Amino acid sequence: MELQRPQADADRTSSGGFSALSYDAAAGSGRARLQLLSDLPAGRLHSVEISGGALPTPADWASAQSLPLATGRVLDGEAMVLADGQLWLASEGRRSAERRAQLLRLDARNGTVLQEVELPHDWQAGPGQGLPSNGGPESLSRLSPPGKPLTLLMAAEHPLLQDPADRVRLLRWWWPRGRDQRRDAPQAAEQGSLRLPPGLDWGLTDLLVLPQGNREQRQEAPLVLALLRQFLPPQRWNNRLALYALPAPGQVSDPLQDWDLQAIGLTPENWEGLSRGPGVDAQHIGLLLVSDDNLNPLQSSRLALLALPTTALCQHR
Repeated sequence: MELQRPQADADRTSSGGFSALSYDAAAGSGRARLQLLSDLPAGRLHSVEISGGALPTPADWASAQSLPLATGRVLDGEAMVLADGQLWLASEGRRSAERRAQLLRLDARNGTVLQEVELPHDWQAGPGQGLPSNGGPESLSRLSPPGKPLTLLMAAEHPLLQDPADRVRLLRWWWPRGRDQRRDAPQAAEQGSLRLPPGLDWGLTDLLVLPQGNREQRQEAPLVLALLRQFLPPQRWNNRLALYALPAPGQVSDPLQDWDLQAIGLTPENWEGLSRGPGVDAQHIGLLLVSDDNLNPLQSSRLALLALPTTALCQHR
């Protein structure tokens, strides 16, 4: 199921440039809340309550609202995690002091920046090292299960300049015992790398950590889904969804399984955001995707609901 997003919210704020989304089925009274992160022309969080069905209806979109983020500063938010009234953002960099790649903590109520967390040295711009310009971080996902202390998983979009061209690095953000996750800065630890598909210009645009089930009891690595894209000039997009086991530090994980999204009917677009979505049935996991139109008239903001067969996961559990 796929639909095109309106170009404005109910408050007449123009919208587009969506790079991440979050779906909360516990909004109350049988309603769900969909939140979309936009980085163009400035950072905004767009919220819409879904009254029925799997995707928003025109009536739902008519009540959508938007919240400015980090007013007065340049923000290139590419991924987000909402937790305990706070909004964690992965902000992409341009290899300059003015546009540094960072992890940001914001107040989810008013959009103000509460904390800026610098990335590890290897990820920072330097001679022959660091994230490439406009190369991430592109993904941020909650790694810890609900009810447990918050742990975040971050991924670069493209290989670091000092790394092989077929892999992207992961970072785990965590709080040591005794540190307050609502106030203190988290610590970063390398979490291995994911192997990219063969071919030029593939990048990782979002990650989703899947429920662990009995993998945690067996002390097996969690499974993660990666949304991958490839841009081929002048205006062609290829999109894939790949399943990986979370690598250990220093290790590289190869895809356990992957899906060509155009082969299953998805419109070729700049698909950037991935989230758990509404339930489909007992045999499938609902996934929501959002595309980034870059405010380009040749692109569009689209939402898609995919049904991932649980049998695809069971064989790796």
